[in-house]
Amino acid sequence: MRHANGAGLAATQVLRHQRICAVEVDNNPRYPYKPRVPLTILVNPVLTPLDDDMFKNMEGCLSVPGIRGEVARHTRLHLTAWDREGNPIDKDILGLTACTFQHEVDHLDGLLFLDKVIDSGTLTTWDSFNLFHHDAFVERAKALVAKHGS
Repeated sequence: MRHANGAGLAATQVLRHQRICAVEVDNNPRYPYKPRVPLTILVNPVLTPLDDDMFKNMEGCLSVPGIRGEVARHTRLHLTAWDREGNPIDKDILGLTACTFQHEVDHLDGLLFLDKVIDSGTLTTWDSFNLFHHDAFVERAKALVAKHGS
């Protein structure tokens, strides 16, 4: 995950059939607009939307390198899980961070971002995204972060 500048990794991505995932965003050069998330290990996570507010996130995945596509994600979630020490986690996750957590939990449910792409016309290569879509997306992402603080 760190070597590839990813923001998360699910056990199912490394052929472990357990409901465990990791999320970490810390000075990631690939995602400088993403809010910082310290290394967070989730065991048996459950995400519950708090409302119907959605964000069209341009996502990629370490399991599908070099491709991006637009996925609708909830911007306000409630998370319940356990950490790696067995302590309960019970908190709200907001904004762009909520999008990252949903992406990782989708893996645990057998889904890739490709399964949730809004319109196949939004699929693009990483290079094309950076050339033609990056700046507009970053502006939308920064507005979401400003709105929710994460």
